Formats: sequence, C-alpha cells, structure tokens
Amino acid sequence: MADIPTVGSTVGHVGELGLLQRLFRYCPTDLVGDDAAVMNLPPGHQLVVTTDMLVDGVHFSDQTTAPEDVGWRAIAANLSDLAAMGAQPQGITVALSLPSSTPVAWVEGVYQGMAACLDTWGGQIIGGDLCRSNTLSLAITALGAVEAGEAFYRHTAQPGQVLLATGYHGLSRAGLELLLAPDQRQSPSDAVRQRWIQAHQRPQPRLEVVAHLRSLIQDGAERMPIAAMDSSDGLANAVLHLCQASGVGAILDAHQLPLDPALVDWVGLDQARQWCLYGGEDFELVLCLPASIAQALSRDLGGSATVIGRTTAQPAIRLQGVSSSPDSVSSAGSGDGIELSFDQGFQHF
Repeated sequence: MADIPTVGSTVGHVGELGLLQRLFRYCPTDLVGDDAAVMNLPPGHQLVVTTDMLVDGVHFSDQTTAPEDVGWRAIAANLSDLAAMGAQPQGITVALSLPSSTPVAWVEGVYQGMAACLDTWGGQIIGGDLCRSNTLSLAITALGAVEAGEAFYRHTAQPGQVLLATGYHGLSRAGLELLLAPDQRQSPSDAVRQRWIQAHQRPQPRLEVVAHLRSLIQDGAERMPIAAMDSSDGLANAVLHLCQASGVGAILDAHQLPLDPALVDWVGLDQARQWCLYGGEDFELVLCLPASIAQALSRDLGGSATVIGRTTAQPAIRLQGVSSSPDSVSSAGSGDGIELSFDQGFQHF
C-alpha cells in the first residue's frame, strides 16, 4: 500500500488500513497484528485492568488541549488509576472513534502524546480499535501488574488512620481557567501560569509514590492496612468514596488542605478551597494509612504530600475550620464545619 503523506490528509483520505499502518509504528511489532495481544505477567503477580474514556467537548477541546496533550492526558488518567491500586503499567489498548474529516496529523499527534507518557512512566501500546463516528473519542484500557495480595483498595481504611493527599489540588482547574480566558487582567506570573496550564494539559500519574510506599511497608514489622484512590474527580470525591467503601467517616482540617499559595493569592481562599475540593483532574493520590507511615512518606516525597485529616468510626465526613454555608467553602470559622457531599463535584448525568 502506498504511504500517503500525513500533511493535509484526513482519516477519510487514508482509510482504515492506511491509518492503522501509521499507528502500528507506536506499537511493539511482536504484540500487534492478531485478534488480541498476548502478554506475560511477572511471576507471582496479579493483573489490574482499568478503562477510561475521553470525549471531545467533554474532556478536551481545540481551545485548551493540543492533540499531543490529549494523548498524554488519556494515558495519565489510566496510569493514575493503576497507581491508586498499587500497580505498575504493562500495556494499554486504544479505541478511537473519529469523523472521516479528522486530520491524520491530529491522530498521530495524539499517539505521540500517548507514547511520550508511556516512555516516561512505563507500558506500551498493544492494540485497539477504530470506528467512524460523528464525535471524537478515545477509550483507553490499561493493564497493570501488582504482586499477589499487595493491591491497594478503597474499602480497607480503618478508624484512627490519617488521610494523606499528594501534591497540590485545584491546579488543573486553575490551568483550565487560564486556557479558557487567557486575557484575564489579573493573571499570575508567567512561571505560575505555565505550571498551572501544565497541570491541566500534562498531569503526572503518581506512580513514584507507590514505590516509596512499598519500601516503607516492607520496612514495617507488620502488614499495614492502606486504602487508596486517585483524585481525578476531585479531592472531596476521593475522600467520600474511600470512606463510603470502608464504612468510616472523616474529619478534614481546612487549614491543612493542599493549596498552592499562589492560587490563594490569585482567586482568594474561598475559591481556592472550592477548586481544591471539587475542581477535579489533578490526578493525585489520596491515601488512608497509619500516621507513622504517612509522616515517613511525606518526608520521602520532599514534603509534596499533606496530612489533611483523619478517619473516624462515625460515618459523617466533615471539613472543620469553615462555615456551614451551603453554597461556598468559606473561611469563617465554625466548630462543626461543613459536611462534604458528592453534589458539588462534577457529574456526567
């Protein structure tokens, strides 16, 4: 088959086979070409599988996301889920639905972004599917491996543990705001601006946290119960899911929320807290674990992890140090604080 030039070509021009011919360049030749890929897991490991979908107009747009960034984000979202399970990436499959008018250069840009993320964090593209559609979408399935019996789950939190969050939260939401309204009068400095935009366009799955945590667990005298979840749907969402799955409650300290001081300076404390709790797409990890392990992990990560609260036997999940105003997360003090809920976060339906 003649190799049609990419520049100016659309998916309709090159056809399914021509597009596949290009995309196979991003896959190992010994794993693609059959009806399914065959992979070996390391001995004594379990398979971990996760799937995530990105849809044009919902998860990305030409205004905010270059094709390379679409590819990176698609992979990062799935690798973040693997990190939350304590797994290491092995391979991914990609299902693409595309209008025939889609430029081939856009598709290849997406694959270049996916390959860049995998080159950084591990794993490889091992197959997928193509489909004509009126809407651009990517469905990624990621395969990971974890030592048998060593996976992290949401349901294993216990009362009296601490809640630890990696990284700052709310930065992806801030980056999106800057991309949607680039001419804002009171923009942050260029360095801060770029850092926030990068947090939105090129999030980093926290797989390195798993390695540090494994080392700390192995050094302990006994198996420590740990619950984990990624915070891609918001910090509050992760805390709520962890507590709900484990049958525990939580008390969070508003003064310990992982807020970037520059974000507070830019939008004020109330808005910064709101984005921190409900902004989403930060792709950090939220962990319920013993205090001694949390302190050691924070130290190992150079302080880029924060103890934000503790789990309780009572089922309520509250943020202390703020008012009980239902329509904001205010800095006015109140002993009881506010109760967190799923209602304030993003919901597809």
